[in-house]
Amino acid sequence: MARPTPLSGFPEWRPDGRVVEQHVLDVLRETFELHGFAGIETRAVEPLDQLLRKGETSKEVYVLRRLQEEEGAEPDKQLGLHFDLTVPFARWVLENAGHLAFPFKRYQMQKVWRGERPQDGRFREFLQADVDVVGDGELPYHYEVELPLVMADALGRLRDIGVPEVRILVNNRKVAEGFYRGLGLDDVEAVLRSIDKLDKIGPDAVAELLAAEAGASAAQAAACLELAAISGSDATVVDRVRALAEQHGAVTELLEEGLTELGALVAAAAVRAPGVVVADMKIARGLDYYTGSVYETLLVGHESLGSICSGGRYDTLASDGKRTFPGVGLSIGVSRLVSRLLSDGLVVASRGVPSAVLVAVNDEAERSVSDDVAAALRARGIACEVAPSAAKFGKQIRYADRRSIPFVWFPPTPEHTRADGSVVPAQGHQVKDIRSGEQVDADASSWAPPAADARPTVRAATA
Repeated sequence: MARPTPLSGFPEWRPDGRVVEQHVLDVLRETFELHGFAGIETRAVEPLDQLLRKGETSKEVYVLRRLQEEEGAEPDKQLGLHFDLTVPFARWVLENAGHLAFPFKRYQMQKVWRGERPQDGRFREFLQADVDVVGDGELPYHYEVELPLVMADALGRLRDIGVPEVRILVNNRKVAEGFYRGLGLDDVEAVLRSIDKLDKIGPDAVAELLAAEAGASAAQAAACLELAAISGSDATVVDRVRALAEQHGAVTELLEEGLTELGALVAAAAVRAPGVVVADMKIARGLDYYTGSVYETLLVGHESLGSICSGGRYDTLASDGKRTFPGVGLSIGVSRLVSRLLSDGLVVASRGVPSAVLVAVNDEAERSVSDDVAAALRARGIACEVAPSAAKFGKQIRYADRRSIPFVWFPPTPEHTRADGSVVPAQGHQVKDIRSGEQVDADASSWAPPAADARPTVRAATA
C-alpha cells in the first residue's frame, strides 16, 4: 500500500494524546454528573431537511448516502451527519418527552461533522461535550445562572493538569435587544450579526456594517459600539449599561428585564466563580435562536484560539405544535481544547499505554508461567502485558522503557550454573522499578504498584 496522503481536519491523536483527551472527558463527565446531569447519546445522522433548517449551516452539512444509490429515492429520506448536538437533542426531546421528568438535565459527548475549512482549533470531525437543561412550557431563569457556573466548575477542575484559566463571557439578549430598539433600530438580528464580528473586523468596519445592514445612523452605530465596549465582573456593569441607555434615551422595559437577569448572574458568579465569569456587552452570538443569556469562553493567554465553549438560552429548543420546550445550554469543543493542550505542550501524559507492569519471559517454553502471573495481576485490576519474546532481560527492560511501563516482573528461576562454573541460586518472583532500579521479592496475589503508577496520569508539562 502506498503511503497515505494526510487528510486535514480529522484529528487522530497518538496514544499519549488520547490519554489526555480521555482525562478531559472523564473530568467533564464526573463534574456534569455531580451537578445532576444525565448522559445520553443520539444517532450520528438526522434527516437532511431537519439539519438544513438553520440556513447558515447548509454549506457545512455532510450528506450521507449509499454508494449504490437507490433509484427514485424520496428527498425526505436523505440523511446528513449532524453538525452539532443541539438539533439531534431537540428531536430526541420531542420523541422522549412522555418519558422525561422536566426540567430535564442532560449531558452529551459525541463527535460531530462540519464541512468547513480546517485551521488551528477548527476541524471537520471533532468531539463536543454539551450540557443543557430543558423545560416543558417554561424554564426558570436561575438555570441561566447555573449553567455557566457548572462549566466554570468543570474547567476549573482541569486547572490541576495544566489547562489555562478561562474567562466565561456573558451577556443577555434582552439587554442588547432592549437597547437597540430603544435607539430606534428594529432589525435587531442584523445589529447582533454585525456586533458579533467586532473582534474579527474592528469597530470601524462594524460601524459600516451597521449602516449597511441594519440601517443605523452614525449616532446609532456609535451608541451600539459604546454598549459593546462595556464589560466587568461586578454589579457596576449593570449601572454603566443603564447610564448609557439613559444618555441615549434607550431605556426600555425589555432592557430593564435583561439588566435584572444579568445582574443576578454576575452577583452569583462573584461568589461561586470569582474572576471567571465576566459580563461583556459585545458577546452577541449571531445565531438568531438565542433569547436570553449568551455565553462564550476564552482560554487566558490563548485568546487567538477563539471561544472553546459557547451557548445560551433558547425559548424554543423544540415544539410539537402543542408543547414548547425552552432550554439553556453550553457546548465545549473538546477537540479544540485538546488540540491546543497538545500542540503547545501544556499537558503531558505519564505514558501512552495502560500497562503498569511488563511480565518478563524466562524462556518460550515457560511462557505459561508469565501468562499465569499476568492473569493473577489482571484479576486484581492491575493492567499488565507479557513480554513479546524471551529475549535477554536487558532487552525486555528496554522494551518496557520504550513503552514507559514502570515495572518489570521477573518470574522465578531455578538454581543454575554459569559457564564459568559459578552457581546462581534459585530466585523467586521479583519486580523491578526500572526508573529507580529497585528490585524486590513479590507475590502476584498481593503486590500492587503505587496508586500514581496504576494507570496513566496527566499533568501540567511544567510540573
